[in-house]
Amino acid sequence: MNCISRFGFGLIGSLVTTLAMSEPYAYVPSEKSGTVSVINTKTDQVIQEIKIGSKPRGLAISKYGKTLYVSDQPSHKLFKVDLNKLAITGQIELGESPEGVSASPDGKWIIAASETTNSINFISSTTNKKVFSVKTKGENPEHAMFSPDSKIVIVSAEEADTIDIIDVARRRQVGSIKVGDRPRGIAFLPNGLTAYVASEIASTVFVIDVVGRKVIKEVKAGNFCNGVAISLDGKLVFISNGKDASVSVIDTASNEVVKTIPVGKRPWNMGLTPDGKKLYVANGKSNSVSVIDIENLEVIKEIAVGESPWGVVVY
Repeated sequence: MNCISRFGFGLIGSLVTTLAMSEPYAYVPSEKSGTVSVINTKTDQVIQEIKIGSKPRGLAISKYGKTLYVSDQPSHKLFKVDLNKLAITGQIELGESPEGVSASPDGKWIIAASETTNSINFISSTTNKKVFSVKTKGENPEHAMFSPDSKIVIVSAEEADTIDIIDVARRRQVGSIKVGDRPRGIAFLPNGLTAYVASEIASTVFVIDVVGRKVIKEVKAGNFCNGVAISLDGKLVFISNGKDASVSVIDTASNEVVKTIPVGKRPWNMGLTPDGKKLYVANGKSNSVSVIDIENLEVIKEIAVGESPWGVVVY
């Protein structure tokens, strides 16, 4: 498949390729458009649209920033995109209806949640082949996130009120923790000792003691909270609220909401820039990305993308 540039081919295409190797870029999959928008985070402008499958959803970038992995639900595949060329270079067969994708911090694994088969697929980032999969107790798994030390994976499932814990070395589920109905977004504090899980139906964020495997606090967020992102210093947690068109900001020292930021309609998954200065929020019903300035905790730009954006990853 070819990359489609909004500004044409030739010289502009070469310029985009050069920039992709030097500037931080945000990548936004849009389910109904079948595209991934490429945003220059310096100018906050879309500089390229990449056609990927027919319903791209989850995405992750390899540790060294060379490859973007994107799940496509109808084809049951994980697409590989060369980030220097901004072109598809391969496909990996997955289980039915793949959704959330993430990369291990140690660079060894890419994982993708398959909803229909209730499993997490582990793909070697070296060989780009599926090595094993782990069945989860929660039905319809959506997100699977590595701990900072890459030793465990926490999985959320839409048809559950628990999160599942996978031991990577043992290659199996080793426990579960009860949270609220329909857990979705997951994020760890930098030290890996605490995780935050947004439960959509419960409209509640559950603060998890990772070592003790228990909930230590419940924080009421906005209606239908789902996406979770954490500031680089671990002081703030950002929660997208699907029905409120807002992002709640939680202070991790008190685990209380300290601010609510209006964004576009149906905010979903989010991504931070590498310097931690900006947060990008995918707005599924506004067909846009809201850019939040972290220092001032306010939206500084709204960027038009494809139809029904699902999430954001920045590298």
